[in-house]
Amino acid sequence: MKTPQQSYRLTEIFYSIQGEGLYTGMPAVFVRFAGCLMACEFCDTVYVEKFKMTAPQILAEIKKYPTQTVVITGGEPAEQPLSELIKFLTAAGLKVHVETNGSVYFDPAGAENITVSPKKYVDARMLSAAHVIKILAGRETDYDDLKKYFQYFSPSRLLYLQPRDNKQENIDLCVKIIKQNPFLRLSLQTHKFANIE
Repeated sequence: MKTPQQSYRLTEIFYSIQGEGLYTGMPAVFVRFAGCLMACEFCDTVYVEKFKMTAPQILAEIKKYPTQTVVITGGEPAEQPLSELIKFLTAAGLKVHVETNGSVYFDPAGAENITVSPKKYVDARMLSAAHVIKILAGRETDYDDLKKYFQYFSPSRLLYLQPRDNKQENIDLCVKIIKQNPFLRLSLQTHKFANIE
């Protein structure tokens, strides 16, 4: 396996518990990439660049922790050469999960899980490549806009609604929509409820 030569712009690397989606409750090392061109006004993540690391340096940091699962998140990780890093980490024996807004297509080969959380723009190829599509929903959500993602549901591709900001009114709305469309699932940000860093 060829080692990626570039440095990746990062915000943080930390060991914690996955708080949302399909793998809720699973320990993982989170590699948070810096930068996101969408810069959504409701984003709850700090993704300014704090340091740079090469792929071998990232791997060495991940190996300090007792898990084989790594979550590459952001910001938007696909704005950097992501496919090469996925292949490198997979070749090292890691289970790679990627959280992306799906705006930039990348080759997902080797990743155990791709979660696409569409925002202002999403590349349809990423929706087709996703294992999970996780849609933020709240009172301002346009139901007709939401329904366009329903076509991507399959036994191998799950669709989650995640209440924006964990607000009760948004949770109630998501529950109502899910009851009307029982192929959907609810994703709560359990790490925030449990105050897990």
